[in-house]
Amino acid sequence: MKIRDSVAFVTGANRGIGLVFAQELLAAGARKVYAAARNPESIPLSGVERVRLDVTNPEAVASAARASGDVNRLINNAGIALWTGFLAPGSVEAARSEMETNYFGPLYLSRAFAPALAKNSGGAIVNVLSILSWVAVPSAGTYSASKTAAWALTNWLRTGLREQGTQVLGVHAGPVDTDMASGLTLPKVTPVDVVRQVLNALEAGRDEVLVDDMTRQVKAGLSDEPGIYLNFDPEAALPAAN
Repeated sequence: MKIRDSVAFVTGANRGIGLVFAQELLAAGARKVYAAARNPESIPLSGVERVRLDVTNPEAVASAARASGDVNRLINNAGIALWTGFLAPGSVEAARSEMETNYFGPLYLSRAFAPALAKNSGGAIVNVLSILSWVAVPSAGTYSASKTAAWALTNWLRTGLREQGTQVLGVHAGPVDTDMASGLTLPKVTPVDVVRQVLNALEAGRDEVLVDDMTRQVKAGLSDEPGIYLNFDPEAALPAAN
């Protein structure tokens, strides 16, 4: 599924991985890139069509989809991590906020854009997930739950959209060098490395990208006895719970 001459819609395009997606899509010859953010004026990139979008608002998502009927690549990148401990004040509210952005956001967008993708030869959906789709850690349990839900959504989309020919690509990564991971001390991959792996995987027709060695090790350990999700120890790697 070639990037050249494609039309992409990227959420969370004002910084981090989303901004790099927009940059790399343009560099790879995409015909048009819709760059979406809550505050589109904060997108520091020329050559894109800026879109004001709150991914947690289904009406706004539906409106954006109606105005972008030529899209054939949907990049569900927007996400939040609130680094909340299990017993921390506000942890339930944090869980709701993360689920709204990290799970319901991609759900709303995928449903809204599916008809356009079908019309445009099937197209593709990219869901930016996480190593924490598979393991939970004390300081990010609510985030992990939202990304686990998004992983299940990704698997569901593959089956639900198969008949219309839509490629669905799930992206799992450990720490990435963005603002979201600024408090982590583990080695980090660069956003450019992540995005270039994803674009190569799209063109190769793949279903999944495991960005780094840590992610590959965690996936391989899911079927271990005991499973890696039972004893994953992040204490030296992640911020302490608030």
